[in-house]
Amino acid sequence: MPILDTLTDPAQLRGMTAEEMSTLAVELREKMIRTVQHAGGHLASSLGTVELTLALHRVMDSPRDRIVWDTGHQAYAHKLLTGRLDRFATLRQMGGVGGFPRRVESDHDVFDGGHAGTGVSIGVGLAAARELRPSADPLRNQRIAVCVGDAAIQSGLSMEALNHVGHSRQRLLIVLNDNEMSISPSVGGLSTRLNKLRLTRAYQGTKSATARMLPRVPLLGKPALGALAWAKEGFKRSWAKVGFFEDLGITYIGVLDGHNLDEMEESFERAFAVPGPVLVHVKTIKGKGYGPAEMDSVAFHGASLPPIDLCLIDPTEEPLPPETESRHRPKTYTSTFAEELVRLAETDERICAVTAGMPTGTGLSRFAARFPDRFFDVGIAEPHAVTMAAGMALGGMRPVVALYSTFSQRAFDSLVHDVCQNDLPVLLAIDRAGLVGEDGTSHQGMFTLTPQRALPNLVIGSPKDEQELRDMVVTAFAHDGPISLHYPRDPGEDLPDRQGVALEVGRGEVLRSGGDLLLVGFGPIVQRLLGAADTLQRDHGIGSTVINARWAKPLDEDLIGAQAAGRRLVVTAEESAAMGGFGDGVLDALNRAGVRVPLLKVALAEGFVHHGAVDDLRRQQRIDEPGILAQIREALGLEAPAARAGTDRASKVTAA
Repeated sequence: MPILDTLTDPAQLRGMTAEEMSTLAVELREKMIRTVQHAGGHLASSLGTVELTLALHRVMDSPRDRIVWDTGHQAYAHKLLTGRLDRFATLRQMGGVGGFPRRVESDHDVFDGGHAGTGVSIGVGLAAARELRPSADPLRNQRIAVCVGDAAIQSGLSMEALNHVGHSRQRLLIVLNDNEMSISPSVGGLSTRLNKLRLTRAYQGTKSATARMLPRVPLLGKPALGALAWAKEGFKRSWAKVGFFEDLGITYIGVLDGHNLDEMEESFERAFAVPGPVLVHVKTIKGKGYGPAEMDSVAFHGASLPPIDLCLIDPTEEPLPPETESRHRPKTYTSTFAEELVRLAETDERICAVTAGMPTGTGLSRFAARFPDRFFDVGIAEPHAVTMAAGMALGGMRPVVALYSTFSQRAFDSLVHDVCQNDLPVLLAIDRAGLVGEDGTSHQGMFTLTPQRALPNLVIGSPKDEQELRDMVVTAFAHDGPISLHYPRDPGEDLPDRQGVALEVGRGEVLRSGGDLLLVGFGPIVQRLLGAADTLQRDHGIGSTVINARWAKPLDEDLIGAQAAGRRLVVTAEESAAMGGFGDGVLDALNRAGVRVPLLKVALAEGFVHHGAVDDLRRQQRIDEPGILAQIREALGLEAPAARAGTDRASKVTAA
């Protein structure tokens, strides 16, 4: 029986031999690879943290001790070791195991994360709570560790937390998982020996005793202590290169081999004995143990459905060759946006692009390849991206900031204070608006529209199809003020490419006319309204006018007010949170116009939307075409034709 199958609690790891641990590491990687083959997921990052996870669980007593996974996409081994092996095949599926740590799944999961840079702050908060416990409480000895990646530790939130913990001197282990060499390490035998020395109790004791006793020596004591401190700092900065963290008040240990279990266990154990915060810098290989992922960790960072073609036989083999027949796939909104942006930048040298660590996902890698001098990737620092764009606009440029909807939430103050207050021509490209699927609650793009609607000077648009997205990009550069465009990760309607043309800001369009209902949509959900209108006409003889609003702000109140008068029902549709969203904007407009008509808001239900395929989530939320149709029928008191036919048949049987 595989060792992994025998584990029911991570405490069992502490009784295993080195050989058993090595075998277990292989089994963990094989399980991840086979699961992601079918379910998708963040493969490369979790493959790289197997030994790191094993070391933390062998040194710590989870869940009594607390292990915080910053971002959380590196925690698959942690999930497999903490009671979720039998359900791991359901990874990222509706009702299955989440792709990020989730407290409802296990007591070993400390924090429902998903956004980078949160881990150190959570760890500092846990440490503060521990120190506030009564002195007799056994949890006063609780060990707390945060595992944070080299990209996430550069985020603004991480920097704020590091600055605070260095000042507060709370006992906290921060494991810096460096898999991209973002922080240049000092490697070699001297650095390793120095770090081991600095972690020993003897060194710590001698250091304290020297600081306590040397100043008491007459005449020479204080100068000698100062000279010793100066020499030590010079040595550390010249050879160990640890000055940044040490200046913050954090003991720095590194660089360790993140795949050497013994070395990490020894260092973690000794780090917990240091009276204050310690950062242990480990170097790992992203995609470790699976050749294709090691060679292309970007492609294997987040293998989403349909999954990247992984090998099911041997995790060291090359992936299977691609299919010989090319399958046509409609172009995504992201790709269309990038194409139009590059086209416009060819003739307008003021156009420049900014993103926060997501050049590939947002499509801006294409812009970067064509215009490297006008492309800026600021790392995981969304507020800086938006405020930097404000500065660029003040300097006469026309910046575009492309962010995922969920990550743009972090830049809200920058949008309010820096862009909108100054009424600057910044284009905010909100990618992944609406439901995004398997990444779950932290990643759904459902909370961006509502707060943006409140902002003065900001224009907000969303296209009904990919051609209209091109038009909106052109419109954005013709508009002399801030503008936010929301579009999904979905493929478009497979329309032929064409160049974009400028639209009138705040003007919607009528796509279909009918006398009974008014259906108003914001974004690609308009396509589902058109389908619902066809079915209502066919099954019930109910005619519907369908409006593509295009703009949530400013709303085309004249068009909507005129079309709404005298209707049986007005239906608004959006793939966003209902409260304060597009539907509420339409309702306010009708009230201002004095139009009294029933209104049905089709939107996402209040609460967080969990993980699952996008189609399944839309069906669950009743915002797919059948769900929209069912909601309209319910509002009108209509039965679906199939239900009515079934009732008629039952009546005939009863009469007979």
